[in-house]
Amino acid sequence: TGVSASFKDSMASLVFALALGLIAAYMVLGAQFNSFLHPITVLSILPLSLTGAAIALWLGGQSFNMFSAIGLLLLMGIAKKNSIILVDYANQLRERDVSKSAAEAMQLAGPIRLRPIMMTSGATLLAAVPLALNLGPGGEIRAPMAIAVIGGVLVSTLLSLIVVPAIYVLIDRFLRFFHRVFSAAP
Repeated sequence: TGVSASFKDSMASLVFALALGLIAAYMVLGAQFNSFLHPITVLSILPLSLTGAAIALWLGGQSFNMFSAIGLLLLMGIAKKNSIILVDYANQLRERDVSKSAAEAMQLAGPIRLRPIMMTSGATLLAAVPLALNLGPGGEIRAPMAIAVIGGVLVSTLLSLIVVPAIYVLIDRFLRFFHRVFSAAP
């Protein structure tokens, strides 16, 4: 009753907004990359970032509430941006040199795009630290948001440099196999 019903309604609205946001992100990324599969590469980091946020909330002894849910939305945007930077640059490298494989493109894109990824992630982490420290009046309300962001950004930044390139290469192999199978069919 009361607060519990309100929280349940708010969470249902948040889940709906999250699903709608993922659909919109997929559509925009599909248009940007002119592909149905590269958006999956970009969005593949989102479950890992949410896992990092959940672990951070658990380790910090914080509950999942509306503030931490808002932090998850921020986290998903940052994690998605890191993936976009990698995939977009790898695609640019492959457009310039058609003979370049997906693995070679990601091996070149990773070190070049590492600095912008680290700068954005570092700035976000440093901005969330004062909120996570529970300083000032009302700090205990905002702390779960900051802790979720810190945990999720740490995990997603580290894993986006491994998982996103791996999925990019796997999807490229799948596309080449698919193309070979259907181009060889009578």
